[in-house]
Amino acid sequence: MFRPAVLLVLALPLSACDVVSTVKEGFQQAKAVETDLEQSTGTKPQVGFNWHNGRLTSVTVQFPGIYEAKPLAELSAIVRETVTKEFRQSPEAILLSFRLPK
Repeated sequence: MFRPAVLLVLALPLSACDVVSTVKEGFQQAKAVETDLEQSTGTKPQVGFNWHNGRLTSVTVQFPGIYEAKPLAELSAIVRETVTKEFRQSPEAILLSFRLPK
């Protein structure tokens, strides 16, 4: 009984501020980046993001393996364009990574 009351008291201030909607919107934008990159590259990456004081500080795009269909410079241009379009702002850094098999 005590735990739900504490959670409610802690959740009320969060629901009043813009944090919840910012995080929710960020996840929607990350999913949109994943979908767009899957369509343009044929490989679905995982996309993460970091906000600080309402500013997009970094976006991480991780492909499931080494992407060899296009040169790295071309792939990075596609990723930068897609991230900027979907998040509607340019992050301070975009981290592009590839998972290596064992």
